[in-house]
Amino acid sequence: MFRKVLIANRGEIAMRVILACKELGVQTVVVYSEADRLSLPVRMADEAVCIGPAPNSESYLNIPAIISAAEVTNVDAIHPGYGFLAENANFAEICIACGIMFIGPPPKMIKLMGDKALAREVMQQRGLSVLPGTDRINGSKHFERLAEQIGYPVIIKAVAGGGGKGMRVVRDPGELSRSVELAQVEAGKAFVNPAVYVEKYLEHPRHIEFQVIVDRDGNAVHLGERECSIQRRHQKLLEEAPSVAVTAEQRAALGEKVALAVRDLGYESVGTLEFLMDPQGHFYFMEMNTRIQVEHPVTEAVTGIDLVKEQILVAAGESLSFRQQDIEWRGHCIECRINAECPDTFVPSPGTITAFIPPGGPGIRVDTAAFASLKISQYYDSMIAKLIAYGPDRTVAIQRMRRALDTMVVEGVKTTIPLHQKILRHSDFTEGRLSTSFLERINA
Repeated sequence: MFRKVLIANRGEIAMRVILACKELGVQTVVVYSEADRLSLPVRMADEAVCIGPAPNSESYLNIPAIISAAEVTNVDAIHPGYGFLAENANFAEICIACGIMFIGPPPKMIKLMGDKALAREVMQQRGLSVLPGTDRINGSKHFERLAEQIGYPVIIKAVAGGGGKGMRVVRDPGELSRSVELAQVEAGKAFVNPAVYVEKYLEHPRHIEFQVIVDRDGNAVHLGERECSIQRRHQKLLEEAPSVAVTAEQRAALGEKVALAVRDLGYESVGTLEFLMDPQGHFYFMEMNTRIQVEHPVTEAVTGIDLVKEQILVAAGESLSFRQQDIEWRGHCIECRINAECPDTFVPSPGTITAFIPPGGPGIRVDTAAFASLKISQYYDSMIAKLIAYGPDRTVAIQRMRRALDTMVVEGVKTTIPLHQKILRHSDFTEGRLSTSFLERINA
């Protein structure tokens, strides 16, 4: 087991890793920007090192500064969390070259899955269905011809995409050229890679993802699915496990496919394969995220497995302590992302939290690094907390989440709590009529 781990992240995920390390008896080092000097992770870690000013490029994306902090504090490994450098193959390679274990998959796997078009091809070869589309685009004429063959509407996606950036839905041939240009510009700014590809756009699908974990011995296990259909601008707002639309037979069949696919690729660590599910129940692979997910707590709740601890143990060379036949799914769990945003426009609401009272009671978990007097910075993601409600069934989980939302206090900034309250009380949600267009439908 590692003696000391550096956490190259901030906020609630940094706290989550600190807590997992404490249970494992591992010391922690947190790197932080000047804006996060008074943050909860800085207070709770065994050591903390300032790596630069507030802007990401000068701190949390500053690889030389992070590696220097790791060497100065003599750590064994680096946990990247999610976002920032979590899916940066170059960073993983540098860690390994410096004799520091990267808590994540091998760099070649990050690189492979980071190319969304190539990932489609690789997973299709391993038996997973994909939507009609192409690997990447070579010129506007090629694009026009492919779009016509696929049939409108189509969606333009960044090859190195994620978080809804570099994506454009095109419903009319006249919009194609301009949409491609906009997607390329956005992709170039977000990922330093303007390459895009095209695939068929599904109207009103569900967004379903499968959690996997693989150890160095090639033991690959899936932990079932999460429903992530409630989104805005292709970014998730609420997740739950299991999905009301996925049968036990579908879970077993697709779960076995994804576990075999990642094992055959030589993958190690936790990972998530994302799918679109059409109304007929067909699944289409979209991409794989080679890191711990924001929404991992709902899977932890229904399986009883601590994914962050398992991720650390696997990185340390431990074999999985369970096999596929050991996994049981019990109850239902819902997670709401509480963001510092206007609930109507989603415009960020930076400022100082003047009061923060998290909810409690049976079945409630709150993953957060927030507290009263914390300043929500304009430089970082606006998420304040992840509010998680578990129950023996979906009805109880919904009741507990409603109670938690109604009793949670966050003052000083606007939050998405009112939006979640609206969602949790809408009949389409309670009856499980979900799709990626859910918000547009209930706000129409």
